[in-house]
Amino acid sequence: MTSKDRRLQIERLLISSKEPLKGNLLAERFNVTRQVIVKDIAILRATGTKIIATPDGYIIYDNCDNKVRSILAINHRREEMIDELSIVIKYGGIIEDVIVEHPVYGEIKAMLMIKNSADLESFLKRFDENKAQPLSSLTEGVHLHTIVADNNENMEKIISELGSKNFLIT
Repeated sequence: MTSKDRRLQIERLLISSKEPLKGNLLAERFNVTRQVIVKDIAILRATGTKIIATPDGYIIYDNCDNKVRSILAINHRREEMIDELSIVIKYGGIIEDVIVEHPVYGEIKAMLMIKNSADLESFLKRFDENKAQPLSSLTEGVHLHTIVADNNENMEKIISELGSKNFLIT
């Protein structure tokens, strides 16, 4: 199989998969190293394929052109993180990412892609297993999230409840 054929197969797998695909699993499937897969993904991205890397693997993510997208400025303590994320998914929202503004490194962005309670549980499990700190710990709780909702009504519910908990920075 040529590298071009492999990239075409990777793209087809990502399009047809309902779950993210880990790089090491793709490497095993195509009998190459994970680094070859990383290079293939970079080449596919350069050609315009909208692949993102999440903690669970690679996905092709629809830009949700028919959905509502907002970037929300948030501030809360670490122990309130679960409440904040739960509010978003309660109204069908997707937490695409978390962004912090670091004084030395500038903008630091991590893809989350939390769409439902199973995704949230998986995220929290990895968080606990790794004894991780949220990126917002670098900025005293201040961070941004890109949130996607099905419609304006759901986005307004998300914003309203986050506001009622005093999580929004206005």
